[in-house]
Amino acid sequence: MTHRNERVLSVAELARVEGEGALYVRTRGNQVEEARLDIYEPPRFFEAFLRGRSYTEPPDITARICGICPVAYQMSACAAMEDACGVTIPEPVTDLRRLLYCGEWIESHALHIYLLHAPDFLGYRSGIEMATDRRDLIERGLALKKAGNAIMEAVGGRAIHPVNVRLGGFYRAPAPAGLAALTEPLKAALDIALDTATWVAGFDFPDHACATGDLLALTQPGTYAIEQGTLATRSGLTFPPAGFDAHVREEQVPHSTALHARLAGAGGVGGGRYLTGPLARYALSSRWLSPLAREAARAAGLGETCDNPFRSIVVRAVETVYAVEEALRLIAAYTPPEPPAVEVPPRAATGHGATEAPRGTLYHRYEIDAGGLITAARIVPPTSQNQAAIEADLRGFVQAHLDLDDAELTRRCEQAIRNYDPCISCSTHFLDLTVERS
Repeated sequence: MTHRNERVLSVAELARVEGEGALYVRTRGNQVEEARLDIYEPPRFFEAFLRGRSYTEPPDITARICGICPVAYQMSACAAMEDACGVTIPEPVTDLRRLLYCGEWIESHALHIYLLHAPDFLGYRSGIEMATDRRDLIERGLALKKAGNAIMEAVGGRAIHPVNVRLGGFYRAPAPAGLAALTEPLKAALDIALDTATWVAGFDFPDHACATGDLLALTQPGTYAIEQGTLATRSGLTFPPAGFDAHVREEQVPHSTALHARLAGAGGVGGGRYLTGPLARYALSSRWLSPLAREAARAAGLGETCDNPFRSIVVRAVETVYAVEEALRLIAAYTPPEPPAVEVPPRAATGHGATEAPRGTLYHRYEIDAGGLITAARIVPPTSQNQAAIEADLRGFVQAHLDLDDAELTRRCEQAIRNYDPCISCSTHFLDLTVERS
């Protein structure tokens, strides 16, 4: 390593994460003294402008938080409001919701794997650049994404910000013939998903383990949790969505507009830091994957858990196999729910909901009055929960790679961030990287 009084690296744009942020690293000698993930995205105030709105509106309003994962926001909002109103949703409706969510997992994972993350492993600056040499790969990824979008269109009314979701269920149930028409395209998508898992398993992965203290995800014995479940951590803590406020603390840090989340009362090495997302889900629920998905994981070299964030792309590929297979199962068993939605009368109460967005656990809490007006709202997205863990992981990664020159260290740090598929704001795409060495 070249020794100077100060070395500064600046990356003007990181185009394969969503949002505005910067990474600041300061080293002295051979030690990293500080590593910060600075998020300077302006606040978007969704929680604030939900106050005073009708209790029926959050599924449509919060879907606009993300154009890639709108179903996650819709399902968490519905779960929280139905919890507040004391309504139980019948199984045929929950099955249809799970099918819709499978569509989102397929399209979101395909987008991340092929366009946002794979270029890092193959030496391309973007998916567009990769398409010049490997058009076949991009077309394969888009075909997989199209299969997920088709589910969202058939069940949700459209692929982006679905319009068929409402409290209690759906405005209308899709016709059996409409869903049956998705079977052959999904069978083709399953072959693509299996090929994808084999393909990404062959990437060159750095030997690196997460520096996070714990893992958190929804769990549901007997199935791989997506749209409902109980929250659990690898350290053994379990609690329902209603316990999220008691067990998860958010704190403001000076260098970021994004809050950092920690598990309350957790000491030890991680200091309450935790990671949510594919690695957490896989560690806590891999035994509940389908036999085909478990075999895909084994063939890809995964064990019962995976702690290397660079291999998260493999876990996403395995989850895509599962989501396609699960969609086929749900379509084969589909009978239109009658009615497509149950009534959800308002009452003065507080409701909690959590689902598994492709990027991790998404929590909603709403307080409503007797007339059905929202008096308070809290939304905790997965990227916000992961910020402290990402910072710790980056610090450990930089510490282990201080011998790299500025250009290569910058490239590796960008890739390390993209491991987590961070959705900082679902808006513009900028990241400045600054490294000071003395």
